[in-house]
Amino acid sequence: MTESKILTRQQAVYQANQWRNEGQQLVFTNGCFDIVHLGHIDYLEKARNLGDRLILGLNTDASVSCLKGPNRPVVNEYARARLIAALAFVDVVTFFGESTPLELIEAIRPDILVKGDDYTVATIVGADFVLGRGGRVETIALVPGYSTTKLIERIKQSY
Repeated sequence: MTESKILTRQQAVYQANQWRNEGQQLVFTNGCFDIVHLGHIDYLEKARNLGDRLILGLNTDASVSCLKGPNRPVVNEYARARLIAALAFVDVVTFFGESTPLELIEAIRPDILVKGDDYTVATIVGADFVLGRGGRVETIALVPGYSTTKLIERIKQSY
C-alpha cells in the first residue's frame, strides 16, 4: 500500500487533477526528509491539516547531495519515499531532481504551498506561482531542537 503512494511526476499530476476536479484542496510541500524525526512528523501532519490532500515532493539522492554535501543523503531515495509514504497524512510522494521544486509545483498546481517557518513567504520557491493562481502560502512552526543535521552531529559525537 505505501509503495502505491509513490508516483512518477506524470502520475502525480494526473492524481492532483482528479482531486482538484473533485473539489479537494491540494497541499504541497517538499524536502529531503533524510533521517525522519519528530520535527518532520509534526510538520507534515500540520501541513496535511491545511487541506484535503498532501502531495510531497522528495529530493532525489543527487539533489540532496548537491544541497547537503557528498555524505548525504544517509538514507537512499527509495527508502525515504517508502518511509514518508507510510505516513497516513501523506497522500502522494513524487521525486524531483532539479535544484528547486519550481517545475514540480507548476505541474502539480497546489492550492496551498507549505514550508517551515525557517522560510518566509518571500523566500519560498513557487510562492509567486501559487499566489498568482489565487492559492495560499503557509509556514509552519518547526519543533525546536529537531533537524537532521543536528541529529547526525549528535550521532557522530556519540560514537
